[in-house]
Amino acid sequence: MSLNNTPNADRVHIGIFGRRNAGKSSIINEITGQDLAIVSDVQGTTTDPVSKAMELLPLGPVVIIDTPGLDDTGELGEMRISKTYQVLNKTDIALLVVDGTEGLTDYDKKILSRIEDKKIPYLIVYNKSDIKAPVCTNDNEIAVSAKTKQNINELKEKTAALVPEHKAEFPIIADKVESGDCVVLVIPIDSSAPKGRLILPQQQTIRELLDCGCTVLACRDSELAGTLDALKNKPKYVITDSQAFGKVSKIVPDDVCLTSFSILFARHKGNLSALIKGANKIDTLSDGDTVLISEGCTHHRQCGDIGTVKLPKFIGEYTGKQINFEFTSGTEFPFDLSKYSLIVHCGGCMLNEREMKYRIKCAQDAGIPITNYGMTIAHTKGILKRSMQIFENDVI
Repeated sequence: MSLNNTPNADRVHIGIFGRRNAGKSSIINEITGQDLAIVSDVQGTTTDPVSKAMELLPLGPVVIIDTPGLDDTGELGEMRISKTYQVLNKTDIALLVVDGTEGLTDYDKKILSRIEDKKIPYLIVYNKSDIKAPVCTNDNEIAVSAKTKQNINELKEKTAALVPEHKAEFPIIADKVESGDCVVLVIPIDSSAPKGRLILPQQQTIRELLDCGCTVLACRDSELAGTLDALKNKPKYVITDSQAFGKVSKIVPDDVCLTSFSILFARHKGNLSALIKGANKIDTLSDGDTVLISEGCTHHRQCGDIGTVKLPKFIGEYTGKQINFEFTSGTEFPFDLSKYSLIVHCGGCMLNEREMKYRIKCAQDAGIPITNYGMTIAHTKGILKRSMQIFENDVI
C-alpha cells in the first residue's frame, strides 16, 4: 500500500488549536504548501473542525485538523469550542498557535492544560514573529511568521520529531500467522455491503496476511462449505464478518480457529480484556436498561443495518429483556455515560488508536462496561469463547 493510500485511521493526526485570528489557517497553509484552510481577517472563519489527509514531508502521511477558535462566543461558539476539545481525543500531535504579539492567554492555557493532561506531544507556535518575536526558552516553543515564512521549515522538522515511534500496540493478525499459512476470509455480500469494494477492515487484513506470506482465500458465507471441502488441508484460521457468525460457526469444524474482523480490531486498536468483560455483562442486562450503540463512522443507514437493526435484535432475543437503545455515529460520543448499562462500539476501523482507547477509557472511568460489535454477536450466538481461541496464548 503506497503512502498516498494509507487509511486516515493509520495516519498521524495533527491538531491545530488556538484563538480566533491567531493565524491557525495561515500556519496550516504554509506548512502544507497548499491553500487548505480559508484565511480571513474576519474572526471565526473556521466554524467546525476540518480534516485533510495528505503527505507532509518529512512526516509522511498525516491528517491535518483545523479547529475553530478557542475564544468563540455565543451559544454556537460554545458548541464549536466543544467540538474543538473533542478533536483532542484523536490528536497524536498538537500545535497550539498563539498570537506572538499577545502571548499566551487564558484560552491558550486552558487547552494547553488539557493537552498535557492527555499526554499529547505538542508545540507552542508563536505566530506573527515578523511583528514581534517572543523569546522561546523551551524546546516545545517556536516563533514563526506565516506572512514571511520565517521558521516554517523548522516548525515542520520539530513537528516530525514528535511523531510517535509506533501507532498500534498490536498488529491486526501478523503475530498470529507464519509464512505459508492458509487463512479463509468470509465476506458476505448483502444489502449492507458496499458496491464494488471491500470494507476497510477486510482490505487491511488481506494486505497484512499477504505481507506475511500467507495464502488468503475469500468467499461469501454461502460458498464457505464448498471452499473448505475443496482445500487439501484445513486452514489455520477462518475470519468472518461478525454478522455471519451464527451461520459460519455451524460450518467451520471445531478444530479450526474461528474469529471475526471486529474481534481482531478489538485487540489492534482497543483493550481486548475490557471488551471481553463488557461482552459478558450482556447477561446482566435488565428490563428498562439503556444500551448505547456507537459507530465510529457515518454512513447511509440501510435496511438491516448492523448497528441500528441487527444488534438490538440480537441483544433483545438473547436477553429476553425490554431494553432501550440509543445510537451515536462519527465523532459524536457522549461526555456523560452514566445513563447507560452497556456500550457496544464498532470495531473502530475509521478511528485512530488514540480515539478508540480514549472511548474505552471514558467508559471505564464511568464504570460502564463496553464491548464491540463482533464480541456482542459472538456472545449472543454462544461462541465468544471459541472466537477468542486465536488469542489463547495471550495474557488477557
